[in-house]
Amino acid sequence: MTATDEAVALAVAAADAADDVKAADLTILDVSDLLAIVDVFLLASATNDRQLKAIGERIEERLRAEDRRPLRREGTPQAGWVLLDYGDVVCHLFTTEQRGIYALERLWADVPRRDVRTGAVLASAVDREVEAVGSTSVGDGAAEGTGRRAGGADAGS
Repeated sequence: MTATDEAVALAVAAADAADDVKAADLTILDVSDLLAIVDVFLLASATNDRQLKAIGERIEERLRAEDRRPLRREGTPQAGWVLLDYGDVVCHLFTTEQRGIYALERLWADVPRRDVRTGAVLASAVDREVEAVGSTSVGDGAAEGTGRRAGGADAGS
């Protein structure tokens, strides 16, 4: 199953709002194939707690215009992370330091990413690795690459 058009559009609107206040490393992860209750995650980074607060407020303001309110909020800017749960879209907002600690991109490395401006599906880390292995001739270690992936894409990351 793939993320609904509504969820993707909401995530793109949230990413646009976060970008308005200079959020960094905006990423949309399509987790719909693995989770039944969430379609996409939006990840965003801030340099400090004041910016983190501004990002959360701007996302809430923008999505309110779409007649959406978070079902729940967790974390605080002072703690370095804020989660805004809209049901089908969950916004994970972090300070740069906390984002490195949580490492959600590594945890969800095998899910497709979506373009933060258009919502179009981009290749997942696994897809990129398969493409890289496929473009290597068999004599150049393609078999070893396949075995490494089977052992877990995150193992060497």
